[in-house]
Amino acid sequence: MAMVFDAPDFDNHELVLFGRDADTGLSAIIAVHSTALGPACGGCRMWPYASEGEAVRDVLRLSRGMSYKNAMAGLPLGGGKSVIIGDSRKDKSEALFRAFGQVIDSLGGRYIAAEDVGITVADVMAMGKSTKHVAGLSKGHDASGDPSPFTAYGVYLGIKAAFAHKFGNDSLKGVRVAVQGLGNVGSHLCQRLADDGAVLLVSDIHADNVKRAMDRFGAIAVDPAAIHAAEADIFAPCALGAVLDERTVPQLKAKVVAGGANNQLATDDIGELVRQAGILYAPDYVINGGGIINVSAEVTQAYDRDSVLRQVERIPHTLTDIFRRADREGRPTSAIADQMARERLSAARQTRLAAE
Repeated sequence: MAMVFDAPDFDNHELVLFGRDADTGLSAIIAVHSTALGPACGGCRMWPYASEGEAVRDVLRLSRGMSYKNAMAGLPLGGGKSVIIGDSRKDKSEALFRAFGQVIDSLGGRYIAAEDVGITVADVMAMGKSTKHVAGLSKGHDASGDPSPFTAYGVYLGIKAAFAHKFGNDSLKGVRVAVQGLGNVGSHLCQRLADDGAVLLVSDIHADNVKRAMDRFGAIAVDPAAIHAAEADIFAPCALGAVLDERTVPQLKAKVVAGGANNQLATDDIGELVRQAGILYAPDYVINGGGIINVSAEVTQAYDRDSVLRQVERIPHTLTDIFRRADREGRPTSAIADQMARERLSAARQTRLAAE
C-alpha cells in the first residue's frame, strides 16, 4: 500500500482496490477518487501495461480526471476508473469479465464501470452478468449503448469552439487536423471532421485502423511517433494520455490541441508550457465529457437521447468560458478548469457534511 500512498499521482483517493483471479488471469485495479457528487463512475480500460506501477499511475490519474469531468459536466456522479492489465486483442474472455464484474460488485455500488480503451459494449455486458453496477449497456430499459459516439460529438463541437476562439472562425473546411488514435472515439470524430471538409492526418498503432481511415476519409497516414509534430492546424489526441510533455510541446506545429484522450498533459505544469507556446489547449476532461453524460443518463434511469444531446451541446460553451477566463487571467486553460472542478467538488463535500 505504501506504493500507492507515496505515488506522485495519489490525490487523497478514497479507495484503491486490487483484484486478482488466477483461474481467468484477471489482474485489475479500481480507483475511486471521490464520491462527493455521487457514486464513482468511469470507464474500464484494458491495456498491456509494462508494469504494475504503470497501471497504478494510469488508474490514479484517470480516476481523478473522472472526478473533474463529472463535476464540470454537472453530473450527479463521483470519479472512478478501472484498468485491466492485458492485451485487448488477445487476452479477453467472458470468464475474465465475469470475474471482474465480481470485483466491481464487491464495492456495493460505490463504483460503476463503463467502456474505455480496449473495452466494448459486449465486454461490459459480460461484466453485467456478475454485477448490476455497470453502464453503457446495449440491453435494458435505460440502456444507452456505446458512449463513444457521444464522446466524439462533444470533441467535435469542442474543436470547433477552440478553433473559433483561436482564429475567429469555426469553419473546418480545408483545416488540417492531426488525429492520434483511431479507436471508437477517433474514428467517429474523423467522420464528423471529414463531413465538414477537414483534411485528416491520422495515426494509430494498428495498421488496419489507419487503412480504414485512408479508404473512408481520404486521410493521410502519419507515423505514430511523429503525429504530434505533423503540419496541422489542430492536433486531436484520441489515444492514451501524457502525449504533451517537455519534449513534444516544442515540436507542435498546431496552434490548437483538442482531442478525446484523457490526461493529455504529462504533468500539470505542462499546461503553462503549452500556453507560453501560444497554443490553445481544450482541457481533456471538459471536451471529452460527452460519453459520461450519456452514461449518466443511464445510471440515473432517466435516459432520453435528445436530453443527452442537449447536454453534450453545452460542452463548447463551457470551453469558451474557460478560454476567456484564461485569457483574462493570463493562466493556462488547464489550471482554470482544474480550479473550477476543485471548487465544485469542495462545495459538494461541504454540502454533504452539512447534511450528515
